[in-house]
Amino acid sequence: MRLQDIAPISRSYRENLSGFHAFRYHPLVSGLGWPDDVLEQWLYDHGDNGAFLRDYGDLNLSAVAWTVEAIATQEFLAMPTGRSDGSCIDEYAADPNHWISVRQHGVHAGVSLCWATHGTWKRWPILVDRSLVDATTGLQVVEGRTRSASSEGVTARTTGWPHSI
Repeated sequence: MRLQDIAPISRSYRENLSGFHAFRYHPLVSGLGWPDDVLEQWLYDHGDNGAFLRDYGDLNLSAVAWTVEAIATQEFLAMPTGRSDGSCIDEYAADPNHWISVRQHGVHAGVSLCWATHGTWKRWPILVDRSLVDATTGLQVVEGRTRSASSEGVTARTTGWPHSI
């Protein structure tokens, strides 16, 4: 199964207000066996996003296995995103306070508080091994590009940053 196969399903569940909880039980979606956080942030929220479809539309989703891993801060901050949105991390990093402050409603409620309290986001970013999408090595940010950029921008502007990323 490919992301392009999921696109109409995610759009339908969002537009018909069925919601993520119903989406995750769709047979094609639940059959992946992916963690809910990945299903929601990538497939449900962005499954029909044009840039995501260009970058990941042909990716065999059934072949992707997920783990939780610690990544060194500097490695994470240098990590690219997909080619179709390649410059977005730098654009967001130029004004991290704006991108943190506009995340206040719906699923983003509490983002500013998390940054003020913990110096980081509410949810882990979604990273993928680049060898799944092209011939390069390393990881890239699939979802969490604003979080990545905000971390980069805040870290670059703050001396003695007391929090880990």
